[in-house]
Amino acid sequence: MKYLVRDKIFAIGDDYWIEDEQGRHAFLVDGKAMRLRDTLELKAPDGQVLITLRQKMFSLRDSMTIERDGEALASIRRKRLSLLRNHYRVTLVEGTELDVSGRILDREFTVEYDGELLAHISRQWFHVRETYAVNVVREDADAALLVAVAVCVIRMAERED
Repeated sequence: MKYLVRDKIFAIGDDYWIEDEQGRHAFLVDGKAMRLRDTLELKAPDGQVLITLRQKMFSLRDSMTIERDGEALASIRRKRLSLLRNHYRVTLVEGTELDVSGRILDREFTVEYDGELLAHISRQWFHVRETYAVNVVREDADAALLVAVAVCVIRMAERED
């Protein structure tokens, strides 16, 4: 399943829809303005909060947390010793680790678990410059989590740049 993200509206406080392949609203990204730290909510079309993304305030390295139902689900940070500048590690609370690598700022990267492709993020499917897709490869994968990971690493890479 591919999810369409319009890239140009990633400012804090802006809300935008992520659409599925059929053009239906799949997720609403709700940017929370007037907060001390970068906070976003990923909502279902009915307004239910699926995932909350928060920038960690006091961290040596830039990192964000992903929460579901008020509980920590994962943390994301750039790998410290990586030959690739754009390599991030997603650590789920139960210990599972996902690797995110590629050209983040170019919107050409992958999310993998133990060498298995979970999602491919790319602009290659679209002719519009400010648009990219999150292609969730595995049917049993948590699409909301993978979309949230893509949004997080892009925000983090843009802050580093």
